[in-house]
Amino acid sequence: MAFHSKELAKAYWRENIKLLLSLLFIWALVSFGFGIILADTLNQIQFFGFKLGFWFAQQGSIYSFVVLIFVYVYKMNKLDEKYDVQED
Repeated sequence: MAFHSKELAKAYWRENIKLLLSLLFIWALVSFGFGIILADTLNQIQFFGFKLGFWFAQQGSIYSFVVLIFVYVYKMNKLDEKYDVQED
């Protein structure tokens, strides 16, 4: 990966870290927030026959993590194209 200038490299990594932090925040919110902290409140809602808090603790956090992986790959490919450092 070769950047044309140091400024482009800094901008690329700034956007990369911003994306990473936002996806990590979503992952923490779903897994820790919905699965543990808000589980009792969410358990009052039924989802496919299960209490929603239980579902997030057992399945939802895994599904959302897999979705976040695909979002990260998509967004990083777009970011690579934007800064002309994509893999061929």
